[in-house]
Amino acid sequence: MNAARYLLLPWWIAQLPTGAKAFCDNPVIGSPMLNRRGLHVARVRTAAALAAQRRSRLARLVSPDDRAAFDRDGFVLKRDVLPASDFAELRRQVFDRRAPAREMLQGDTITRRIALDPRALAAMPAVARLLGSAEWRGLMRYVGSYDSEPIAYVQTILSQVNDREPDPQTALHADTFHPTVKAWLFLTDVAEDEGPFVYVPGSHRMTPARLEWERQRSIVAATQLDRLSARGSLRVEAEELGALGLPEPKAFAVPANTLVVADTSGFHARGPSLRPSMRIEIWSYGRRNPFLPWAGLDPLSLPGIAERRASLAWALRDRLSAIVGQPWADVGLKTPDAPANPHAKAG
Repeated sequence: MNAARYLLLPWWIAQLPTGAKAFCDNPVIGSPMLNRRGLHVARVRTAAALAAQRRSRLARLVSPDDRAAFDRDGFVLKRDVLPASDFAELRRQVFDRRAPAREMLQGDTITRRIALDPRALAAMPAVARLLGSAEWRGLMRYVGSYDSEPIAYVQTILSQVNDREPDPQTALHADTFHPTVKAWLFLTDVAEDEGPFVYVPGSHRMTPARLEWERQRSIVAATQLDRLSARGSLRVEAEELGALGLPEPKAFAVPANTLVVADTSGFHARGPSLRPSMRIEIWSYGRRNPFLPWAGLDPLSLPGIAERRASLAWALRDRLSAIVGQPWADVGLKTPDAPANPHAKAG
């Protein structure tokens, strides 16, 4: 066993200048000794500095107001992002669309996604116009710190579909140790007690207090924290925010046609739902190697590749599922706002 660990050491070290984040999977990334001496903090600090440099080169893509809002809060919120008639047409096209979807069950919540691939975008030109608009593209690139094309889906969140434990996404957490971008254009009204997006304003900044918190967590993450923290998505308790100089979490109880674009290295969560509920949105995310000094040169953003990534990933996952297993289930053709059985388990 020790010999095997030594043989794998070059592979584990090679992951350090990448987005690899799981403390439990890589004994170098998860080393208590190395993290006590600052390895994890060095990765966090370097990734944040490089993201700031890349954003400075992409600042022209967003308005000064949006740039100031993001730099202050870690997110940009825009109500009535589309003209009312355009939004009504986009909703009609999405809700009339029947397409293959995938579902994932986490605790008492189902996440359902329809890939916005070339076939879907041809059938929903209003969605294609949204994803190609200067405002959408600019915000995704500035917040994500890369001139890269994100992956997009129609996403439906079905809460309280069973009596299992709560959805683990309701715990405040950071997705990973480096800046990333996610966006939500809500197609339905979101009530405060029906699973709203939640974000801790300003938590995207790697302050001395946050860096010390990261250091302390990294020392014990591999063996003494919960499963998702051990895999690199560190959880934080609301009671800890004050010591980090952070305010209370903000719940985005917003009307339909509201856009939120956020850096999910900041603390965020899916708010709890007090009853069975459904949230429908255009959802998009982008994530690249955090240690690249350049903002562009992304081969996965090339036309013909960018819009097919979700479908290709699903096909690859299908091939691998028999070997390693995976939590996504193909649920066939579904209408996103009228699930065949919103209280059934995925698969």
